[in-house]
Amino acid sequence: MATRMAKHTIGTREEWLAARLELLEAEKELTRRSDALARWRQDLPWVRVEKEYQFETDEGSASLADLFRGRSQLLVYHFMFGPDYTAGCPSCSSIADGFNGFVVHLAHHDVTLCAVSRASLAKLQAFKRRMGWSFPWASSFGSDFNFDYAVGITEAQQREGGAEYNYRREGPSGRPASRKNTRQAQPGEGGSVVEQVAASAGTDVATFLRERPGVSAFVLDDGVVYHTYSTYARGLDALWGMYQWLDRAPLGRNESGLWWRHHDAYDER
Repeated sequence: MATRMAKHTIGTREEWLAARLELLEAEKELTRRSDALARWRQDLPWVRVEKEYQFETDEGSASLADLFRGRSQLLVYHFMFGPDYTAGCPSCSSIADGFNGFVVHLAHHDVTLCAVSRASLAKLQAFKRRMGWSFPWASSFGSDFNFDYAVGITEAQQREGGAEYNYRREGPSGRPASRKNTRQAQPGEGGSVVEQVAASAGTDVATFLRERPGVSAFVLDDGVVYHTYSTYARGLDALWGMYQWLDRAPLGRNESGLWWRHHDAYDER
């Protein structure tokens, strides 16, 4: 389906080049700033992980150290797939669509990339088959891992407040969700974006929002695991590959409501 074009400035090649060179200087400055921020991230102090976490993986039960798979660095993508979901969050899924391609490159640079979710391993394995993914994905069901790394909240925290996400303390979301906002909507029907996204994951809004997305980094040094970095919310933008491409397309993100889907749920084009 063709996209309606808004009116836009039309210029000569010379005018375009002058504007492009001005933009290039701003892009270079952003790149330099991004490089500096990367070094800043790497200079953060390491925090020893004292708690013993247990995960279920394709290879069996595993500790956090086991998730490194013999490498010294571990990147965990906190994938929103709660125990009561029937499918992974479509937004997390669109990010994870790129994992198969670069997980092998990271592995050959001493970095393991692993997704972690609270859903059962059987659910994760079934969804991986549906999506055609092969990257490591561990279940943290029954452990405190998601709660300790601020990507899971309890029903009590949701009702009363006190949960932390993106380094801010959240207030209460009000009384327990009513019938109106806990009804499981159908994908594609009306409602807010979050209602539609929750429906795509096969759950209601309140249940959906008890899981949160993020990335955490760990290092294994002399047998000890340290937490080195975590980012959440818009901090994940740079990892959401489709948006990096859209930001370079003529119309940019050009969004109106929920347009993305699980990659097997689009109409044929």
